[in-house]
Amino acid sequence: MRLFVAVVPPVEVVEHLSEFVEPRRAHPDEDIRWAADETWHVTLAFLGDVPEWKTDELGERLEAAAKRQKPFELQLRGAGAFPSVADARVLWTGVRDEAEALPHLAMTTRSAANKAGVTVDGRKFTPHLTLARLRQPMDVVKWVRIFDEYEGPAWTAGSIELISSRLGEGPSHGAAYDTVGEWDFLG
Repeated sequence: MRLFVAVVPPVEVVEHLSEFVEPRRAHPDEDIRWAADETWHVTLAFLGDVPEWKTDELGERLEAAAKRQKPFELQLRGAGAFPSVADARVLWTGVRDEAEALPHLAMTTRSAANKAGVTVDGRKFTPHLTLARLRQPMDVVKWVRIFDEYEGPAWTAGSIELISSRLGEGPSHGAAYDTVGEWDFLG
């Protein structure tokens, strides 16, 4: 089972961002695959393929990590691209996290996964929400300028989710996501 741990924005935050993104989705560029609203999330730890027999312990350790976390405020704003604006494969909006809780939460969820015997993708954590993937590397400076103007409503993050990803089974042949577990923060 292909899994990742994420903070998922509430419906009202998704709807606000969707209203901003929708006119851009009409752009005729076939090299841009816009992410479906229902797939939007902030990845804390990408776990890849995890054997089913490890998911119980993984869930227990993620629950313990969540219980050590207090709710905190987030806001989607700004933009960027991976690996760079000039040679992008991914276009994203950033996450304002004044409490700097996301890097700590990413570290604790990654540690929980490791303790459960699950290997975590070791890339540096950069808080973001993926807006689009590009079929081939391209300069996205104009898109970053457009999305850099975006500022969504603030919300209080109060839980983490363990999500399964089935490639090619979602909207426009993208990934389909299912929440396997959700754990609330200590409030």
